[in-house]
Amino acid sequence: MKNKIQVIAETLVAGLLVFLLTISNLLSSLDYIARDKLYQMPRGIDSKIKIIGIDEKTMEKLGPIQTWSRENYALLLNKLNENNDAKPALVGFDIIFSGRVDEGDELLTEAAAKSGNVVVVNHLIYGKKIAKDNNELIVYQEVEGTEEPYDSLKAVCKTGFSNVAEDSDGVVRRIIPVEKYQSSDEKMFSRILYEEYCRITGTSPKSVPVDEFGLSLINYSGKPGDYEYISMSDVLDGKIDTRAFKDSIILVGAYAPGMQDNFKVPNGGSRQMYGVEIHANILQAYIQGRFAITGNPYLLAIITAVAAMLLYLLFRKLKLWQSLIVMLAAIVIEVVVLVNLNNRGFAFNIIYFPLILLLSYVYSIVMVYLLEKARKKKVLNAFKKYVAPEIVEEISKSGEFNVKVGGENRDIAVLFVDIRGFTTMSEALEPEQVVEILNEYLTLTTNAIFKNKGTLDKFVGDCTMAVFNSPFDLPDYEFKSVCAAMDIVNGGKALEKTLMEKYGRTVGFGVGVNVGPAVVGNIGCDFRMDFTAIGDTVNTAARLEANAKKSQVLISDVLYERLKDRIEVNPIGEIPLKGKSKGVFVYEVTEVHE
Repeated sequence: MKNKIQVIAETLVAGLLVFLLTISNLLSSLDYIARDKLYQMPRGIDSKIKIIGIDEKTMEKLGPIQTWSRENYALLLNKLNENNDAKPALVGFDIIFSGRVDEGDELLTEAAAKSGNVVVVNHLIYGKKIAKDNNELIVYQEVEGTEEPYDSLKAVCKTGFSNVAEDSDGVVRRIIPVEKYQSSDEKMFSRILYEEYCRITGTSPKSVPVDEFGLSLINYSGKPGDYEYISMSDVLDGKIDTRAFKDSIILVGAYAPGMQDNFKVPNGGSRQMYGVEIHANILQAYIQGRFAITGNPYLLAIITAVAAMLLYLLFRKLKLWQSLIVMLAAIVIEVVVLVNLNNRGFAFNIIYFPLILLLSYVYSIVMVYLLEKARKKKVLNAFKKYVAPEIVEEISKSGEFNVKVGGENRDIAVLFVDIRGFTTMSEALEPEQVVEILNEYLTLTTNAIFKNKGTLDKFVGDCTMAVFNSPFDLPDYEFKSVCAAMDIVNGGKALEKTLMEKYGRTVGFGVGVNVGPAVVGNIGCDFRMDFTAIGDTVNTAARLEANAKKSQVLISDVLYERLKDRIEVNPIGEIPLKGKSKGVFVYEVTEVHE
């Protein structure tokens, strides 16, 4: 029940985090980075849109732009329109022609009037900020005035404002198609170009979706430098065949860093984009109808929160590699869906669902690790009751923890030890005294077994069974089994004195040790199993113990042959063992050589 409550609580936390982060856009700077990468992928530029740039080459030829006569622009227009059969469809100047300069002003007016296809910019002057956050961290301002082209030029050209809307991080991601000023609608330069293009081509202008603040998100088609660009000086010098501009939309504007008309854009990376290029992108977005507005964050928050909770529950049931596949698939699906929604006009925050999924997955990994660690600790603690603690510690450090389920053949040493005279003694003593003596005996045998790295297999009444080299490999296990037997016998002599003093009774131990192949593993049925060893080697060790006298260690001839250079023995001779057709030659161990 406690575990279920914990899982439910964790699931609700995952959903709540997605919901709150999505509606608050707390990590907006990170979300902008992800959206810029995914929503602003290159789509291919429109070859009809071309840029004539006022670049460094042009200013080397004509001088600083502030010193120019507007006759230069008149010459450019005349050059573009010199062939009536190859005229551009539109020419847009992203240049403020405010105030009068010289006689070149009228030349430009005459050229624009003759061309009949010129659009120029004005500039909005913003005043007091009336901003609202809208979880996008955008700053809005109020229009207090405009900077217009000089009167005669304005009379023969269409005009639109050139201002672009920068987000709080200084990146141009959106436009203001229409601004209110003195009860009139001021339209954007790119919008005017688009409407003029529709008039010329006989198509109906498409509407642009705007949010509650009158803004639309730009879906950029090209990166900085993608649109075809021609130096203005090359056009004026006649180096460009003007027939290449036939039916094109020409944008004329600053194309040099020193002109301070470059901006950070979402798909530019470390490069900035000139204002004239931004207007080219906006114009293409108008032509192709590819604007978007910020979608309802509450709708997305609810959907992704529910999805995050369901996936978290799934993570708790699946294996880690399966959870990883599910998580990656969910993130890919979210990205594909949101990119398609952006292309259809609705942009949403994109990072919070993947972020919480990733955190949920990492949390699942941590929980699996902690649970596995706790399980191993529990198992290791259980093993310490059967195996020497130092062996368990070594297993824990090395991580080698493989015990075959079912069974395996291993060469092992088996030790049996029993109390001599226990039955007679138990009849003469109180039950509490019998238990105390038995506990003293079991403590002695267990310590001796663990000291020599053996595994305590089982207690059967006053008999103890131990194995060496099972379930884990044990170097020199034959010798260690005999050392354990001698430790038990020697320790029994000291225990005899103690028992005599306390109870007036003594006990002694008989020990039998054998070595050889045995089947080691989980023996039993589905509902009751025991990890033990079975086989003739085990039976022979038990028979040797049954024939051992008080304080006597009997070993088989097989074990003696393996240790004869390291132990002192008294040959007992061949004795018959119950259950065996042939006798076994037996030795009594008197001393071991450390």
